[in-house]
Amino acid sequence: MKKVERINIIMRYINNRSHFTISEIMQEFSISRSTAIRDIREVEAMGMPLVAEVGRDGGYFVMHNSVLPDIHFTDNEVKALFIAFMATRNQQLPFLTSRQSLAEKLLGLISENQQDDLVLLNQILLFEGTNPNNPDLLDLSDLPHPMLEKLIQLLLLDRCLLITINEEKIIKSYSIYLLHLYREKGFWLIEGFDVKEEKKQIFHVDNLVDVKLYPTKERLSEKRILEKLSKQKQEINLYLELGPKAIAQFKKYHPLTLSISYTNPYQATAILKTFININNPEELTEITNWLLFLGEDIKVKEMPVEVLEGLQTRLSLFCP
Repeated sequence: MKKVERINIIMRYINNRSHFTISEIMQEFSISRSTAIRDIREVEAMGMPLVAEVGRDGGYFVMHNSVLPDIHFTDNEVKALFIAFMATRNQQLPFLTSRQSLAEKLLGLISENQQDDLVLLNQILLFEGTNPNNPDLLDLSDLPHPMLEKLIQLLLLDRCLLITINEEKIIKSYSIYLLHLYREKGFWLIEGFDVKEEKKQIFHVDNLVDVKLYPTKERLSEKRILEKLSKQKQEINLYLELGPKAIAQFKKYHPLTLSISYTNPYQATAILKTFININNPEELTEITNWLLFLGEDIKVKEMPVEVLEGLQTRLSLFCP
């Protein structure tokens, strides 16, 4: 570990403790006594107000109401942050305004040499969604749905929500317990437990009209909701064996709710078991497209008739 990195970590270690000794620093960071003493002196020189206690059990403590000094980024940390910004362009992420101000602050903290490195990286590195004609760090026009930030702010307070959805120009309200908020295939989705129907449902954030906290008196407890969900586990109706080529395709893309179990130590074969809702046309179409994407390196052990018919229909278009 480089000295600058170690000093920054020691500062945070110290600030999170009411009292510490040189021996504790030596043990925590595997350094000698002389190095520990030098590091503590550097931490003091950087502005952290440490008070030494004399005596057999003496040590140091941080003066109350103290504030950490300015953060110093290493070259690698700066590059990591910058590349993370680049990689998330055009991903419709929330809080983009804050992300832009954060980028500006980052650029203001670093040296001219570090800035030159970032300019060069910005010219060379391309990610999905990067405009090669204008690879600008602060070109953040990929705004998500305006309700997304409000939704995130509310779910941090409480996961019991009353959401209003516009479904094909019909306004409906649902009382839900939010299980997950996730992004798949360019869309933000809400996975929630519908309190009235007592079942799990998926809602598109793009269809969200309003969201607010659900009244406390009318809600089910989290424990009760999870109990109901555990009793509603669907029976497996799709069972596949995947070879290495299909596994490679799976790693490229798979629906968020699906996972595979490897059946040999080299991860060359795997099985997939899941439930397909045959009454949901959208889900049937999605799974049909995805199975074709996996390719020929699969063996079907069990499959709903509706999925099989969908595959046969699609294949007949190419092989009349």
